[in-house]
Amino acid sequence: MAYDIEVRKTVVKFMDKGHTIQEAHEVFEIGIATIKRWRKLQRETGTLEKRPLVRKHKKIDPDQLKAYVTEHPDSYQSEIAEVFNCTESAIHYALKRLKIRRKKNC
Repeated sequence: MAYDIEVRKTVVKFMDKGHTIQEAHEVFEIGIATIKRWRKLQRETGTLEKRPLVRKHKKIDPDQLKAYVTEHPDSYQSEIAEVFNCTESAIHYALKRLKIRRKKNC
């Protein structure tokens, strides 16, 4: 469950007044691990805002895939998968993410 930023600030202020994590847990009914995470987040970033979600492409670089599909428009997903050393389904989902639609007649 995601907590509102005001709730996070209230809990941290409560603890800054000298209360323990256990007391904050009992008063606000929020998990101890969550409170510890908020304190760590505040120490590291100076704010209680959520960190931005950063996703990295593990095997398939989107720019390389676009370039390959542009250069080889008639290649099958199985052929592309061999070039990128991954599965056909990985190519399928990567093409879908890039909004590249292809129809091949067998």
